[in-house]
Amino acid sequence: EELKTIGCSPIEELIAEDFGKIGTEERTEFELGCDAFIIGERLKAERLSRGMTQEQLAQKIGTKKSFISRVENGHVDIQLSTLARIFNGLGKRIAVTLL
Repeated sequence: EELKTIGCSPIEELIAEDFGKIGTEERTEFELGCDAFIIGERLKAERLSRGMTQEQLAQKIGTKKSFISRVENGHVDIQLSTLARIFNGLGKRIAVTLL
């Protein structure tokens, strides 16, 4: 209500306008894309904090630079085991929380 009094809409309303209500196919696709983006950004931040290039990380875990790039850009549907291997290469572990 406070947002509406200053002429703003809650983010949930804006997302619902563009991508539908929670549970619709279009909304689910949007949310999966958001998850991929967040994972990619976290990977990139961790890699850069260690002063590593995509090429160096790829060599360390036995994959190609192009794959690391696609993960960082949210353009790949990654398996959990692969994600764990990538983050292990950065000295990190991953945890999964079911909500």
